[in-house]
Amino acid sequence: MTVVSSVSVTVPATTANLGPGFDCIGAALTLYNEFKFANHNQAGVTITVTGLEAEQVKTDESNLLYQAFVKLYQHLGQTPPPVQIDIKLAVPLARGLGSSATAIVGGLVGANLLAGEPLTQSEIMELAIAMEGHPDNVVPALIGGCRLAASSDEGWEICDVPWHEDIVPVVAIPNFELSTQEARRVLPTQVSRADAIFNTAHLGLLLRGLETGRKDWLRAALQDKLHQPYRESLIQGYEAVKEAALAAGACGMVISGAGPTLLALTDTAHSETVVAAMSFAWQQQGISPVVRSLAIDTQGARSFC
Repeated sequence: MTVVSSVSVTVPATTANLGPGFDCIGAALTLYNEFKFANHNQAGVTITVTGLEAEQVKTDESNLLYQAFVKLYQHLGQTPPPVQIDIKLAVPLARGLGSSATAIVGGLVGANLLAGEPLTQSEIMELAIAMEGHPDNVVPALIGGCRLAASSDEGWEICDVPWHEDIVPVVAIPNFELSTQEARRVLPTQVSRADAIFNTAHLGLLLRGLETGRKDWLRAALQDKLHQPYRESLIQGYEAVKEAALAAGACGMVISGAGPTLLALTDTAHSETVVAAMSFAWQQQGISPVVRSLAIDTQGARSFC
């Protein structure tokens, strides 16, 4: 067992649901938060935060990253050591890009390394899902790629979803937040059989569309009846941005996670046009967005000792 005194962990942002895959599918993106953990000679925790929206992050024991750090030691039946944590943020908060998942995964991975790596990646994943409550963000944040998660009697089965190299994710991040709690509050407690069948069929088509890169399949597959129709009204300018993305050549547009970030899938030939169109459409609505094309991160959380 190798014990280290400090470790840095980089965790990718994620986009979850991808339309019909509510709470079960997500993909890691090439946008990252960085966390450094070091043994400390003062009791408790000391946290510093730099980067995007740093002033909004708590720096006491209620910090989610630290809570995940403590969770791993509790799981081991050990007292967490005093620790200095340095956080560098690039993933915006409360925007539907998995910022909380980066914290949960980062805290668990960092603690596991400082503890001498007693847990496997699968065991860390189980803890992360338990903390988050669903797998769609934490799984790709931990292991990278696009992942479909399904529960079984033994735990979780994780399926790699091939992502065609010509399919480009474009994220349009507005300058306002939407909490996951608010986005879930508007959802119905029951859905019809017809809507359940609709989403089952479209999730199957989504998996094949992502694998093959067939844009006609993706145009149909990104439709959803379980969560997006109820959340669209929470996102100012949703219809205008969607129309602009489609007119610019996107296969379709969905809400990234709980929103308010909007995710368009397009091809390499149209990615720059889609970025410009989505940005202009939101600006016309009085919203100042950051719009950029990204790629799928294939590594997930990575560490440096």
